[in-house]
Amino acid sequence: MNFINYLKPVTDELVKHWPNNKTINIVCHGHSVPAGYFDTPFVNTFESYPHLLHRILKERFSFAVINVIVTAIGGENSVQGAARFESEVLNHTPSVITIDYALNDRGLGEETAKAAWKSMIEKAVSRGVKVILLTPNWSNSYYIKDESWQKLESHTKQVRMLAEKYEVGLVDTFMLYENYVKKDCDLVSLISCLHHPSAIGHRMIAEEIAKFFMN
Repeated sequence: MNFINYLKPVTDELVKHWPNNKTINIVCHGHSVPAGYFDTPFVNTFESYPHLLHRILKERFSFAVINVIVTAIGGENSVQGAARFESEVLNHTPSVITIDYALNDRGLGEETAKAAWKSMIEKAVSRGVKVILLTPNWSNSYYIKDESWQKLESHTKQVRMLAEKYEVGLVDTFMLYENYVKKDCDLVSLISCLHHPSAIGHRMIAEEIAKFFMN
């Protein structure tokens, strides 16, 4: 995926000045991570990646009116997210939607999760909305490489495949974590509890999403 070209229609709008500009809505859809949960039940909204993304974009697009709307619900999986996609996500007339469910899809079969992701992607694309899919962040299952970890890897591959199939954006959070740990950094600095990112993890994700807007 070309970071520069994919969101060009959106960034072309973001650089316009009043009175020729318009409000740009970006919706972050998903589970507890975009909802801002750190060490549950603590919700750290202002260190979560949707809020950090909003700040980055406002620094880049000083004259733009940008709303970053969070429709995420803690504990939810993609089937539940797909069920309310039209009524609670598309109703905001977004220009961009991020989708982040793979961490919680481990309890679903891959085919069930795939159908839910495809439903959301197809509904958004059919309306001309740009979509950015996120692979999951790492959980502490990394340390023991158990079945939960294997499912995380499988759903990561599926999200990558869907991004390629539909030619939409991909933020490979799983790879961001992998590269971080490869640099002799301890995974613990990226985790705030069993499977939620720390402030550092959220910052990494926000900065990766923001690259799509930097043309």
